Amino acid sequence: MKTTRHNKILELINKYPITTQEELIDYLRKEGYDVTQSTVSRDIKQLRLTKTLLPDGKYRYQASPSSEKGAKNNFAAIFSSSVISVESAMNIVVIRTFSGMAQAACAALDMMSFDSIVGTLAGEDTIMVVCKDPQLAAACVEEFKTYLS
Repeated sequence: MKTTRHNKILELINKYPITTQEELIDYLRKEGYDVTQSTVSRDIKQLRLTKTLLPDGKYRYQASPSSEKGAKNNFAAIFSSSVISVESAMNIVVIRTFSGMAQAACAALDMMSFDSIVGTLAGEDTIMVVCKDPQLAAACVEEFKTYLS
């Protein structure tokens, strides 16, 4: 649960200019995470998030380079422990996971920001990944399979 929450925090701070812990808590709660201020404070410390100055004079949370490396490691761990198979059909990659693991694996996948991926959709045990073209889908399959071994 902590790993998926950390991935969600990284996703949220990349998507929104979050300036306070309270804002982060609100976003997490909207995403279904029941968190306390102390939990978020520990998460920020563990993820080594920093605050950077925006042009309007406010500060926002941002992931440090080591957090991005951590996200890659988290992706590999989540992906390898939850995915059963990966295959493509034209420009769509279908990823089968153990029951209940698709959303966590998909969130980890989304955090990786692959340039070849247009979008993702997760169900209970299946993730659909839409790629820009069939060749990129085939390349994604090969890359995803490296995480399974």
